[in-house]
Amino acid sequence: MRLRTPLALLGAAVLVLVGPPLLTTGSGTETGTQIPGLRFMVPNSPGGGYDITARTAAKNAEDAGLTHSIEVFNLPGAGGTVGLSRLVSEHGNGKLAMSMGLGVVGAVRSNDAPKTLADTTPIARLTEEQDVVVVGKDSPYKTVDDLIGAWKEDPGRLPVGGGSSPGGPDHLAPMLMARAAGIPPKEVNYIPFDGGGELLASILGNKVTFGVSGVGEYLDQINSGELRLLAVTGPERVAGLDAPTLQEAGYDVNFTNWRGIVAPPGLTDAERDKLVRLVRELHGSKEWRESMKRNGWDDAFLTGEEFGAFLDSEDKRVVSVLKELGL
Repeated sequence: MRLRTPLALLGAAVLVLVGPPLLTTGSGTETGTQIPGLRFMVPNSPGGGYDITARTAAKNAEDAGLTHSIEVFNLPGAGGTVGLSRLVSEHGNGKLAMSMGLGVVGAVRSNDAPKTLADTTPIARLTEEQDVVVVGKDSPYKTVDDLIGAWKEDPGRLPVGGGSSPGGPDHLAPMLMARAAGIPPKEVNYIPFDGGGELLASILGNKVTFGVSGVGEYLDQINSGELRLLAVTGPERVAGLDAPTLQEAGYDVNFTNWRGIVAPPGLTDAERDKLVRLVRELHGSKEWRESMKRNGWDDAFLTGEEFGAFLDSEDKRVVSVLKELGL
């Protein structure tokens, strides 16, 4: 009996030590989501939509225990195509991913970039969101009708800023607005910025008459009163924001943006599947659901080959819309 008791106690102690990890969920080890050394590239400046998405996704993945110590870094330039070129050059690097969206699709076309999204490994589309039409708090324009009325009188005199290159969402949205208001898109004085962070300073400094960007990028400034929200570009009002849709205001525009993740070319099936699995587990986490609600993002989850087919269709759509607008 004296021998069995210490052995029994030792066995119980081993179970106590071993048991919790075996029972713990969300550590990432069991689900195969741990990617040590994972880096997340943002192809525009801090404060923009890609930046917010990447940093939110990284933090949520870490908080959910899916992986650890994700490095997020910015490599801005040419509407995201500088980052895209870097990503493609990292052939076979399964520890690198890039935040991107419709803006990169447009920038590839407008910059005649040598590398395209067809050269990447599609991982997932994450979110969809509306653009917002905003002015500074001291702007004389109180409503979207006030703004468009003045815009129609002299389109070139009222510069509009957007956080994407020509062909990107923040360019296409005001061009569609112009067309709906009877303004020839070629007469619009559009000023591109490398992300919503750079654009914000110009709106607040009255360097542009109004700005168009993603709703999640400017929620804090809208809620604090620094920016005045005039309208949203999608089919429905955004919950918690007091602004009409452009359609409600009488302008036939229904436009939304999306964001996702791509990786370098040349990944093994196992490397690609691990990145997809990480993003799928992130998508199902409560941390991500809370972030989506807080940022006004809609769920648009799509992975792998289906996301690749979507990227191809978006490229064709951008080309079609630019031709339709005469741009």
